[in-house]
Amino acid sequence: MKAVPMVEFWRGGLLESLHHGHAVVCDATGAIVEAWGDADAVIFPRSSCKMLQALPLVESGAADALGVGPSRLALSCASHQAAAVHTDLVTRWLGDLGLGDDDLRCGPQMPRDAEAMKEVLCKGESPCRIHNNCSGKHSGFLTLTRHLRAGPDYHLVDHPVQVAVRQAFEEVTGVASPGYGIDGCSAPNFATTVHGLARAMAFYAAAGDRSDTRSRAAARLVAAMTAFPELVAGEGRACTNLMRAMGGKVAVKTGAEAVFVAILPEQRMGIALKILDGAERASEAAIVALLIRLDALDPGHPVVKRYLTGPLTNYAGLAVGERRIAPGFAD
Repeated sequence: MKAVPMVEFWRGGLLESLHHGHAVVCDATGAIVEAWGDADAVIFPRSSCKMLQALPLVESGAADALGVGPSRLALSCASHQAAAVHTDLVTRWLGDLGLGDDDLRCGPQMPRDAEAMKEVLCKGESPCRIHNNCSGKHSGFLTLTRHLRAGPDYHLVDHPVQVAVRQAFEEVTGVASPGYGIDGCSAPNFATTVHGLARAMAFYAAAGDRSDTRSRAAARLVAAMTAFPELVAGEGRACTNLMRAMGGKVAVKTGAEAVFVAILPEQRMGIALKILDGAERASEAAIVALLIRLDALDPGHPVVKRYLTGPLTNYAGLAVGERRIAPGFAD
């Protein structure tokens, strides 16, 4: 099946943009409850799968052995914006390991947080690796590296850390990955199907019902994400805003190129979606629509207006257009 229309953007009474995609909702067994487009479409999950990449950190015993508490677990799943709350925590985490910025294998990145960016620019400095939005994930990789007594190049695909990540990733998605790409942070990003990614999210959603080591680890990661939504993204970001709007009952995570996932423990369901053209504004609208459809998000909450139902405004504050969910999707 081809990708289906999901999100429309209108201006002056005319359809200006139309975004196609794939989406899957899975139940606790991994079975498809609903799907739009091609459930078997192969995608790179990008940062939407960080809770999968963090799974070996917890289930190996590394997190407990090296004092990784809930806030650091949340940061290990984060695409943060390098506000002080993020970089201070990464710095302390690395310090506790006896490591520093140079031990991270992600590249330097200008902070997305306005105050942090201003500080870097006004001081005439260059951004550091701790400013990279994936530095929390990489701190988790370094923690697992220490626990495994492995070499420093944890980002290489044949390193014990990435071997463990791939094994967990394939087992939880239920799909043998057909390959990998190198992510923006230099770590491997293993491809899977939209169904596989949704199946993994459903595994996390129902993890609290089980008592095996992996399920307990998954439940801890979900609890950390929902307890510290500000660490998973940051102020003004969709992931943080949506988790707050749902009162910590749902974990959500975006990924580059318009991937979005959700973990719904009360419904024992998982969601994965991919907007084909990579438009983040469309993936945000689509995930909101699906969260409303599954009774996880109140349609009257102000966050819905921000990402879905509210008008598009220009720099003068004038309403110039609107978003619409395409007919046939999540209606």
